[in-house]
Amino acid sequence: MSDASASPASPAAALPQLTAAHITCSRGLADWLRANQVSLAFTSYQTGRLYLVGVDDAGGLAIHEVGTGRAMGVWADAQRLVLATAFQVWRFENILAAGQTMNGADRYYVPRVAHTTGEIDIHDVSVLGDGRIVFVNTAYSCLSLLTPVHAFRVLWKPSFISKLAAEDRCHLNGLAVRDGEVAWVTATSRSDVISGWRARRAEGGIVIDVASGAIVTEKLSMPHSPRWYDNKLWVLNSGSGHLGTVDLSSGDFTPRAFCPGFLRGLAFHNNHAVVGLSLSRDGSFSGLALDDEMKKRDADGWCGVQIVNLGSGDIVQWIRIEGAVSELYDVAVLPGVRRPMAASFTGPEINEPMTFEM
Repeated sequence: MSDASASPASPAAALPQLTAAHITCSRGLADWLRANQVSLAFTSYQTGRLYLVGVDDAGGLAIHEVGTGRAMGVWADAQRLVLATAFQVWRFENILAAGQTMNGADRYYVPRVAHTTGEIDIHDVSVLGDGRIVFVNTAYSCLSLLTPVHAFRVLWKPSFISKLAAEDRCHLNGLAVRDGEVAWVTATSRSDVISGWRARRAEGGIVIDVASGAIVTEKLSMPHSPRWYDNKLWVLNSGSGHLGTVDLSSGDFTPRAFCPGFLRGLAFHNNHAVVGLSLSRDGSFSGLALDDEMKKRDADGWCGVQIVNLGSGDIVQWIRIEGAVSELYDVAVLPGVRRPMAASFTGPEINEPMTFEM
């Protein structure tokens, strides 16, 4: 476990290195977290880390790093985290009572239950209204649930997928929950052959209505992270670098903000969007509209998190990561949490503290 703090007073507060990465943040981020009474979580599958971002007792930013193996989709509320890793889905529980702290943290999440799925390339994960964990099974091009005996249970698949096979045919990646049920998913294409989506990155990205099976739009480029917020369907149009909304009737995408990176991971709080950004794996966004957008703005790519005011479309706070970490996958908001920490199931702290119930 590692923990680092930074004063909110410096223009771009520099934090000590975490996993050989240099992390800086906007001057007002700690104040923003405190004013909104939230903390943040984000994942880096590239380095196998879950990062928890809160505020310490002195009012500075506190970043806590947890080794998890390949960290993908994350779902969170104040008491629980659900995390998808390389071949498992983990449930973390907060062990601290109200008003209790440990090492300055007001939430300490301990991994309690792991379900082994095998390597099925899980992307987004969420919790339904009845408490069941649902996840995007990208390898098998379907939505899945956990089951006590088997690797997974198929909940739904797109109608154009003719066979369940570990072939990542359409790159199904994102899910949006509305009123406790999965309502929409995103995929890079409607391909029905092994890795067929790879030739269709620039266009043909789709949003599907899960209940009807209808394709809401196929006008996107590598869409990710669909979310229902403020009675709108928000999507990251990753191939162009835009956060925006999809009109459920026309399928039109309306950009709200541009963020300089490949976008994955989206959460909302108090009329703000929290967006994850990644660098290109090969140093170029060639073949995507994002490449032209970056050149037009004379911009360098980011890895990090940006917070967007939905009223203005302005980026009001940010975290930037340079060095060993260049790709993120998901972000989450922890409401009512000041400073979160967690135990890693890959480190010795998994044995402490030992809590029990009478």
